[in-house]
Amino acid sequence: MERIPLYAWVAAGGALGSVGRAWLGSVVFSLVGEHLPWGTLLINVLGSFVIGWFGALTDAGGRFDVHANMRVFVMVGICGGFTTFSAFSLQTLELLQMGAIVRAGLYILGSVVLCLLGVWLGVVLGRG
Repeated sequence: MERIPLYAWVAAGGALGSVGRAWLGSVVFSLVGEHLPWGTLLINVLGSFVIGWFGALTDAGGRFDVHANMRVFVMVGICGGFTTFSAFSLQTLELLQMGAIVRAGLYILGSVVLCLLGVWLGVVLGRG
């Protein structure tokens, strides 16, 4: 693990996360349409859960002792490539520009509350 440079771990994880984001986003879009960006919301909640869960499992005193590069691979690479805060921001702006103020507000509130809940649940289950 030491032979592979840190940024290669980030790049590999980021590629996996980005592909996962594109796939899951398209699946959710095909199921529920574009009325609200449900795919982005789901992706951000799942990413928040994974970073909390994996971080708690592998931090100092966690249940698993993993190499620092593995933490970077998952937490920076995969989660960074998978979650979509920039997409969230753009989609919120688009909702506001369409005059969908209430939907935009619900989307913002749902994203913040559910992502915080996701990261909290991940930490709780990771520390289990």
